[in-house]
Amino acid sequence: MNKIQQYVSFRVIAVLICALLGMQSIMAASDPVNELSSIADQLIAKLKENKTSLKDNPQLVYSLANRIIVPHADIAEMSKRVLPPQIWNNATASQHKQFQSEFTTLLVHTYASALANYQDQTVKFYPVRGGYQNKTTVQVDSAIERPDGPPISVNYRLILKGSDWRLYDLNVEGVSMLESFRSQFADQLSQGNMDDLLKQLASHNTQGGE
Repeated sequence: MNKIQQYVSFRVIAVLICALLGMQSIMAASDPVNELSSIADQLIAKLKENKTSLKDNPQLVYSLANRIIVPHADIAEMSKRVLPPQIWNNATASQHKQFQSEFTTLLVHTYASALANYQDQTVKFYPVRGGYQNKTTVQVDSAIERPDGPPISVNYRLILKGSDWRLYDLNVEGVSMLESFRSQFADQLSQGNMDDLLKQLASHNTQGGE
């Protein structure tokens, strides 16, 4: 083997090693606690930065939620879990897409009021019990610490998608977000079908979630 062949062979091997290392890095799941902590830090920084205008500018709050929180939520998984299985399974692809869009808007509007009332609260996250390695779903416990009252317990439920953890439910003081919406949608579906629910959601969201 001449020097050129040796050089080419070395470059090929080096590229293959880098590719394998890169694949291992991509395949390794991130730490869900660090992931949530990073999101919380970004959100709190923006809330502090815009604190004086939060209550008078709902579009700003919606924008913060859409930019910082929504990309880390598994909207498809949440949408599937929040509706009765027979309703979701019988819905068309177009209905799935519309529901996910309206549901995302509903989520943002629902929790925007909490963000708008930000008053220097901080969030403390706790390690995942039993660790997160080799798991596809985990629960991360946290406490919202506030200067004017006792801590608020919030538990996040995450599902592993690729190498990232995605939020699919949260529990505030024992109340599950998904279960609350599931009950609400079940009541609406008992009086109509999927198209009726979509119309109600669209109307509600158009009015700003009021």
